[in-house]
Amino acid sequence: MPQIMTMTALLLAALLAAGQTQPVEKAPLAEQVFTNVRVLRGIPVDEFMGTMGFFSASLGMSCEDCHGASDTTWENYARDVSPKKATARRMIQMMTSINQTTFGGRTVVTCYTCHRGSAKPKVTPSLALLYGATMPDETDDVVAAAKDGPSVDQILDKYIQAIGGPQRVAGLTSFVGKGSSAGYGPEGTRPIEIFAKAPNQRTMILHTLDGDSTTAFDGRMAWSAVPHKPVPVLALAGSELDGVRLDAELMFPARVKDTLATWRVGQAEEIDDKPVQVLQGSRPGGVLATFYFDRESGLLTRLVRYASSRVGRLPTQIDYSDYRDVNGIKVPFHLKITWLDGQEDVTLTDVQLNVPVDPVKFGKPAAPAPPK
Repeated sequence: MPQIMTMTALLLAALLAAGQTQPVEKAPLAEQVFTNVRVLRGIPVDEFMGTMGFFSASLGMSCEDCHGASDTTWENYARDVSPKKATARRMIQMMTSINQTTFGGRTVVTCYTCHRGSAKPKVTPSLALLYGATMPDETDDVVAAAKDGPSVDQILDKYIQAIGGPQRVAGLTSFVGKGSSAGYGPEGTRPIEIFAKAPNQRTMILHTLDGDSTTAFDGRMAWSAVPHKPVPVLALAGSELDGVRLDAELMFPARVKDTLATWRVGQAEEIDDKPVQVLQGSRPGGVLATFYFDRESGLLTRLVRYASSRVGRLPTQIDYSDYRDVNGIKVPFHLKITWLDGQEDVTLTDVQLNVPVDPVKFGKPAAPAPPK
């Protein structure tokens, strides 16, 4: 009898706990938001939009080149106003077929493999490029492991020591930063706010003339609310969600070793003529991220993280500089964030650590609306 009562109590507790767990909001699929989607079906909207950026970067073309420039509404984008859209669909099918039949389904051949920023693929080697004084600075996404050099632990321990030491870094519980950002466009400088709470909550709000552009992660779910997008508040999924989660986790470097499951040390490189130590980590089926640490100071200089898509990896690069001491912890006051669809050059003017942050900051944001 006591065993039956114990089992009943455990089952009741489990049911109550399950009832208190909020359901995860599902990200809408491309064909649920856009009409006339024929090839890129079954993928989340955030991946679909990232794929459009991949096409643009690979071919050196803008959205209007394929979708038409007379009307930039989302309804117009769905229409077949250009034969280039039909060509793009055939190219996706050709690329998918090559990868499936030749590379076992791995994404080895992409739009960028042949186009390299040009609408027409190059067919003849360039002698000027071959014998020029400088070669394009392009590295492989997956870093080859170095045969010698420092270990993963040595690099990350030096980083922790450089930003304040294990004890101070472990005591970091929250982050509030305010400043301004200059985007890649005509609007100019806009106010920006960044909120973070340990171990993995983060929200960034860019106050634009057309309303707030917000990316929020509550530790489990993430949303993107950006003006003039087809979905005003979009739930993120897949590798885009993994990338936002990584950004949040890295706000609290004490657990940096646990953020990724597999680490490897790459060959030393240079950024702006300064030697950097390369370290790459990954998660099974998730994000791939490459870290560049200043060899002398040990501080993080650059992070490049990749989201997966059906047509190739979508890179996001964050450059860190202007480290300043805040309560014994070195904080980068300058961040340059670059991705396929844009760029933000962030300059922080005020940073507070270990201050209370309202949990509402990390919840689902409201739809963007122009300020009154």
